Amino acid sequence: MTKKRTVVIGLLGTTLDTGRGPDRWEKWRPTVSLCQQDTLVIHRLELLYQQKFSSLAQAVAEDIRSVSPETTVRSHVIAFENPWNLEEVYGALHEFAKQYPFDTETEDYLIHITTGTHIAQICLFLLTEAHYCPARLIQTSPPDRHRPKGSGTYEIIDLDLSKYDKLASRFQQEQTEALSFLKSGIPTRNVAFNRLIERIEQVAGRSRDPVLLIGPTGAGKSRLARRIFDLKKSRHQIKGAFVEVNCATLRGENAMSTLFGHVKGAFTSAHRDRSGLLLTAHEGVLFLDEIGTLGLDEQAMLLRALEEKTFLPLGADREVRSDFQLIAGTNCDLQRMVEAGRFRDDLLARINLWTFQLPGLQQRPEDIEPNLQYELDQFSQRTGSHVTLNKEARDRFLRFATTPDATWNGNFRDLNAAVVRMATLAAGGRISLELVDEEIVRLRQGWELQTLSVDEQALKSLLGAERWEQMDLFDQIQLKGVVEVCRSSRSLSDAGRRLFLSSRGRRATTNDADRLRKYLSRFGLEWSQLSVTAF
Repeated sequence: MTKKRTVVIGLLGTTLDTGRGPDRWEKWRPTVSLCQQDTLVIHRLELLYQQKFSSLAQAVAEDIRSVSPETTVRSHVIAFENPWNLEEVYGALHEFAKQYPFDTETEDYLIHITTGTHIAQICLFLLTEAHYCPARLIQTSPPDRHRPKGSGTYEIIDLDLSKYDKLASRFQQEQTEALSFLKSGIPTRNVAFNRLIERIEQVAGRSRDPVLLIGPTGAGKSRLARRIFDLKKSRHQIKGAFVEVNCATLRGENAMSTLFGHVKGAFTSAHRDRSGLLLTAHEGVLFLDEIGTLGLDEQAMLLRALEEKTFLPLGADREVRSDFQLIAGTNCDLQRMVEAGRFRDDLLARINLWTFQLPGLQQRPEDIEPNLQYELDQFSQRTGSHVTLNKEARDRFLRFATTPDATWNGNFRDLNAAVVRMATLAAGGRISLELVDEEIVRLRQGWELQTLSVDEQALKSLLGAERWEQMDLFDQIQLKGVVEVCRSSRSLSDAGRRLFLSSRGRRATTNDADRLRKYLSRFGLEWSQLSVTAF
């Protein structure tokens, strides 16, 4: 088999390769010295340079012919003006790589990354890594300072990572640790949830764009947002603080002031300046939970703060700058709210780049067991007392917890509360079968009451506080009753039959589901919003 010819592609070293003066043969000149290596025969050198260095390129080519007659030097003018402009240099080198007639069957290619600016070296690395240049890298070094004469040394670097199993294994281990961190160390088993966390880890490490977490109350949006912040902080990707606010608690001037701050005298009770949470979150993460309850004016100011990194505090005549990453949480369908005029479509478009739907606990039955153990461990750490479940009690609780009867309306909050109650009452730190049975009864009763009752604040959240306040008391009471029936019904048709039971017999045609759908649409509501987990 014929041995392949060795071809080196490299940039002219406009400083190191000069070798001006009578002692030029005693100086280390990377391009020339590369062709003087005893253990490396270079058959051809592709010398890249800018037009203005043509004379130097010719001199270097002549010197190479003197020290290495077997090396053919071919010169190529590369068209870029500023060697420190990444886009310009990469474009020129990329064009060279596309047009170069690589022949990997008969030639072995090396990319010399010792010469040229750091930008040029990075570009050559990227082109090689992406296989635009089917080559290995070669790095040269000057001779030992105690023996200044000589051609120095070289190192060939192969970017085929399949040969670096330990390196790949380390990266995999780091990713595994990051995923475990985002899950609070809980060994979750739900395939869809684990895939979701993997995607969140990728986004958290590579993006500072807004993240939208959608999920029912108690699904873990707040905890996940804090974990994303902690992960980014540990990787030195952010320097600021984690700032959290539940938008449902913000109303009127207080909402504007809390988020954007105010200057003294902006309104009656503004006795001093207030910086606001957006400024507090500068270079950090701002978590706006229940963002769907934010007023339209606040939404407009938030959009500007996201796009321009500036905003105007109440009463101020000078803008304030804050560069933060937004994580938003909601249990509402924001697109439906846009259609109902309660949420700005441009803000939704801005925060909808990375959207993640967190499933409720009922959708993750296989994760109840590891989360049960996690809650037990957390209780033990908080109280300093070790609490366990005996096997019979654990099996009883898990059997109930994974049945359709266990609706887990409050999701992980319900699970946490259940564990806290059982652990607190556990004699000798051991939860008995009797305690589990007592807790099962308590959970069932609580969920039944929640199913039949609709919290007024929940309706305000769905409709928007302003619209709710503008409704007559008659409409409020009627809507509340309708929603309660919907939440205790199996389907839209079932709810319609119950609500129109008397009048349906007097109608020529009966379409109870359609009548109910039209009633709900008057308030911008849909059946999907009225499930137990939506409140």
